[in-house]
Amino acid sequence: MATISSPGIGSGLDVSSIITQLMAIERQPIKQLETAETKLQSQISEMGKIKSALSKFRDLSTRLGATDFWRQSTGSSTSTAVGVTTGSGAMPGSYSVEVQGLASAQSISTGVFASSTTALNAGTLRIEMGTWNAGKTLLAPNATLPAVDITIEATDTLASVRDKINAAGGGVTASILNDAGGARLLMRSTSTGEANGFRTTVTGGGALDGLAYDPSAGINSPNPVQDAANAAATINGVPVSSATNSMANVLDGVSLNLTAETVSPVIVSVVNDTAAMKKTMEEFATAYSDLARQIAADTRYDAASKKAGLLQGDSAITGLQSRLRSMIGATSGASTAFPRLSDAGFELQQDGTLKVNSSRLDNALANLPQLRLMFANSSTTDPTMDGFAKRFRTVAGDALGTDGVLTTRTDGLNERLTRNQKNQDRLEERLVQTQKRLERQYTQLDTQLGTLNGLSSFVTQQVAQWSKSS
Repeated sequence: MATISSPGIGSGLDVSSIITQLMAIERQPIKQLETAETKLQSQISEMGKIKSALSKFRDLSTRLGATDFWRQSTGSSTSTAVGVTTGSGAMPGSYSVEVQGLASAQSISTGVFASSTTALNAGTLRIEMGTWNAGKTLLAPNATLPAVDITIEATDTLASVRDKINAAGGGVTASILNDAGGARLLMRSTSTGEANGFRTTVTGGGALDGLAYDPSAGINSPNPVQDAANAAATINGVPVSSATNSMANVLDGVSLNLTAETVSPVIVSVVNDTAAMKKTMEEFATAYSDLARQIAADTRYDAASKKAGLLQGDSAITGLQSRLRSMIGATSGASTAFPRLSDAGFELQQDGTLKVNSSRLDNALANLPQLRLMFANSSTTDPTMDGFAKRFRTVAGDALGTDGVLTTRTDGLNERLTRNQKNQDRLEERLVQTQKRLERQYTQLDTQLGTLNGLSSFVTQQVAQWSKSS
């Protein structure tokens, strides 16, 4: 049978309160570990913020050190007839473009049927893709689009034939044109260009004959609406051709989009995209400033509140801070025009942040070859000839690497946190045993005091009786 225990009943002592207070004293070491745990977690969080800020700064340094970054360009055109986009490898220059013809897809139209529900007789419709010669006496097959045969049932209507053509995937799509005269079946090659011409032949006769188109055999019953053709243009007088109106990389890194024929030359200009470069360089300065502010906040001491930053005195952080600051003010032999960052408008402020002097940077962008050297030059023999972007990328990469100071410091904090948590677990187990021991001891004490209290009451009663009898 289970026993019912109520400590303190026998002795009158507040045993539960006593044990609670004693356990509070025993728990002090755990509270100290909990305080240390909170601090470690906060330090790890702040290390994460610094690593994130440094990673962003490293990525921007990498961009500034890349060759393609300094090849950024933008294009413009004097007419909407010729659109221009630029990519890697585009060289600054000016080009005269004339468009003689746009790329087109072949399109044919059948004769008029009563409606789209008009039934056609059974047979086969064959579609062959290819390139027509000048007189349309020969169709050279398209090697990538083999001929397809479409079976037409006696129950098929003009609409169902349209659906079968579209489902065949033969390089031709179909639609129905309805007007006051009736319904026509329009067939059009899915892609533009000379290689996407086509002919249609039928077997079965009757109404199916209205779908046949083969000029090489003298069959022209569907009215040709448009022939397949390549886009034709000249660039600086040189003829160019394209199966589509989008001429990708027709010049190194330059693509043209033709929208209309021209009656006079269109001037296409390609220039260095200094606006995009400047934006990235401003982002670089902002990333450095954000990193500097984060490090300052974590390492400063506030005399007014007498509180230290969570990472104050951390050698890994202060060492990185010192190294970055010294590099900002360092010189490089990479560029004769801009030996220091400040020469190009990057000015270090008293609070450790980096500010961009916009007008000075604009002047530096006017001398793009030297500005590129200042950031992106690389030397395998003389580190003093390395550009600033390479230097910063190296320092940041080293700090963030597997064996870098920030990585090892974070690993160390995590190890301390793990040990702290294990120590708390061990102490918690010990406290459970301590509480059981105290409860056992005070239960015994309560029992003994209860016995003594009972004996005391008995003696008192006996003394009182003796006093009365005497």
